[in-house]
Parts: sequence; structure tokens; C-alpha cells
Amino acid sequence: MKYDLVVVGAGPYGLSIASHAAAAGLTLRVFGRPMASWRDHMPRGMLLKSEPWASNLSDPAGRWRLDAYCAEHGMTARHAEPMPVETFAAYGLWFARNAVPAVDERTVVRVSSGPGGFTVVTEDGQAVQARTVALAVGVMPFVEVPQVLDGLRPSLVTHSSDHSDLTRFRGMDVTVVGGGQAALETAALLAEQGARTRVLARAGQLRWNDLPPVLERPWWRSVRSPHSGLGPGWRNWFYSERPNLYRRLPEPTRARIAATALGPAGAWWVRDRVERAVELLPGHEIASARAVGGGLRLETMSLDGTLRTVETEHVIAATGFRTSRDRFGMLAAELRGTLAALPDGSPEVGHDFESSHPGLFLAGLVTASGFGPAMRFVQGATFTASALVRGVRRRLRTAPMTVTVPGPGGSRTAVPSPVRH
Repeated sequence: MKYDLVVVGAGPYGLSIASHAAAAGLTLRVFGRPMASWRDHMPRGMLLKSEPWASNLSDPAGRWRLDAYCAEHGMTARHAEPMPVETFAAYGLWFARNAVPAVDERTVVRVSSGPGGFTVVTEDGQAVQARTVALAVGVMPFVEVPQVLDGLRPSLVTHSSDHSDLTRFRGMDVTVVGGGQAALETAALLAEQGARTRVLARAGQLRWNDLPPVLERPWWRSVRSPHSGLGPGWRNWFYSERPNLYRRLPEPTRARIAATALGPAGAWWVRDRVERAVELLPGHEIASARAVGGGLRLETMSLDGTLRTVETEHVIAATGFRTSRDRFGMLAAELRGTLAALPDGSPEVGHDFESSHPGLFLAGLVTASGFGPAMRFVQGATFTASALVRGVRRRLRTAPMTVTVPGPGGSRTAVPSPVRH
């Protein structure tokens, strides 16, 4: 059987796409462990930074919302009350059971192109045929660790996404690198679980988000600074509610916004927990790192050029993620190499999230350079799911897709397809 669509990934974006595709009547397979990043790569005790009303997975009828899950399970989802990530992960599993066809939890190890579509190969070697594929692989393929720490053994250096349990660090000296929410909340949890904790951040001053304004406000205050899923203010509202218009901005403008908008900052509810228990070293960057007896010796440089030595038992790099077409390890090399890329290395996508390879669609963080900051958050899943499934249906209606197939003597033959977009 050849499926209309195979979705690779079962996080908020993959599950939302699958729900919309199923409602559209497409024959569908979904691969991946549902909500894996939220279940396996976030420490217990973390809280959801997004507001509950901006954290819904998307089904066409809007029936399987986070507030509906909370009501069914005797919980509340209130504005300005952070929710445990465990609750959000459980909500995603509930959504998967109710709004999505059965999810196949096997890992996809290879996607290659072929006549009329794609071959998707699972970890146990099964090959599945698909006319279109949507990659919604989340953030884990794009983990970024500073080069100065690269190559040090995992017993000394890890990424913040490597941990679902921080209790192993109780009684240890731990240095967290980064100035964003992941760094600051990880540091707070470490300190609360008995670790001696410090934060190294390049920025000269840590930034903290303010307590959000109340949801119900006088109309004139809402006009001056509307609520949005990315925070209050018209700029955030534009990023959140109009990704289709954001995509029409000139590429240099999009690149500047991608590099600066919604930069590293801690949530208002974690500030006191950090400042009372964590050693803070803003304005410091690691110049060198080497293993020594009992841990690591870091040589840091401050903004004024002052050198400092820090000895620590473990470094956690909460340094985010960098998207690049080259990091799609499951894509066959010949397919990955055909993808057009933006100047930052991320793959270029059209208005319906189709890549430059016909029939291959992308979703989530990897599309943030094209569609804006909303794609870095659950908030972007609703727009993505609707637009992407429209694109899949359009692609399925067109003539056969352009594919490259082996020819005699190793030559390659192109099968033509109509011009896209």
C-alpha cells in the first residue's frame, strides 16, 4: 500500500498535522513516540512557559484542547499559572488517543525518494511507501553545544535536553551555560535538588519576562498591547497570528528577526528561585575547557577581557538548537542534498511548508526562519497543520512528482513535475 502521507514525528506538530490529515480523509501513517521530547528530554519539575490557552495541539474541530483535557481530569488551566510539563505531556498523549489514528512508535531511520513518492524505512527495516512525507521531528536533531565544549566526554558535558532527571547531580558542583529559560530553570532545579550551581551567560545582564497582564482588561489597554500566544504587544501578535504575512517579509528582515526576536530570557516565576540560590556570572564566555581530576577546568573571559578560572564537576550546555538541512540525518544523502537552503542553513519552504523537493513537507522549529518565531513554540502548530495539509492535498492532485531514480550504469533520470508555488 502507498499512503497519501507519512508523518515522521509525534510531538505537538506531528500530532496536529496527523489530526488535520485524518479529518481530510488522507490515508495516513504516523511514526514516533508521542510527546517524546516532553517525556524524555525535560527534567521533572519543569513548568510550561507558554500560557495554557496558547499551548493547544490542533484538531480541525477544536475539540481536543488543553482546557478540555484539564476539565476532564479535574484540573485547571488558568492564565498566568504555569503548568507542569508532565501535565502537558499527558495532554499530548490524550490528544493522540482521541484525535489521531494509531501512532506507530517505531523510529524512522531513513527517508529516500523514488518513483511517485518516497520510501520510509523504520528501525527494524520495514519499508513504507508514501506519496508525500511530513517531517515534524522536533528539536532533538538540532541540539547545539559550543565548540569549546565539543569532544569532552558525556560524563563531564551534556546538553540540557539530555536530562529527564537532575537528581544525579545532588551534592555536585554544576555549571550551566546559557541565559535563556532552559538554562535558568535547569539551574533553579539543580539548586533545589542539592547541587552547587552557577550560570555562565555571554550577555552582560540576564533578562527576565514580566508577569503577564491579566487576560480580561479594558479595551483600550488591549488595543495598546494585545495578548498573543507569544506574549503581549503588537509585534508578538504579528509573529503569533500572521505567520503567512511574516513569510512575505524580505529575507534580510526575517533573518534579523530570527536572530533577535524573543531572545534568551527567564520566566517571571523562576527569577526568585534563581537569584536566591544560584551563582550568576553574566558577561562571561568560556575560552577553553579541559578535563582535570574530578571534573573540568574552565577558563572564562568577561566582557572587559578579564580572565577567570572555574573548576566544576559537570557542565550542562543549555545553548539551544541550530537548524540546518544537514542535520536531517534520516534523509538519504541524495535527497538531503537537493533541498534549497536559506542563508542560515535551514531548509527553504514554500507557503504551504513544502520543501524544494516536491512532496517533502517540513514543520516546527526548522521552519522558523521562514514563518517566524511562532514556529519555535506549540503556538505555531495550529497554523502549520492547516496550511501543510492543504499543501499535501494540492500536491496529491498534481501530476507525478519530480523524483530522481537510478538509471543504467548509475546514471540518474529526472521524472518531471509541475512548477510549484
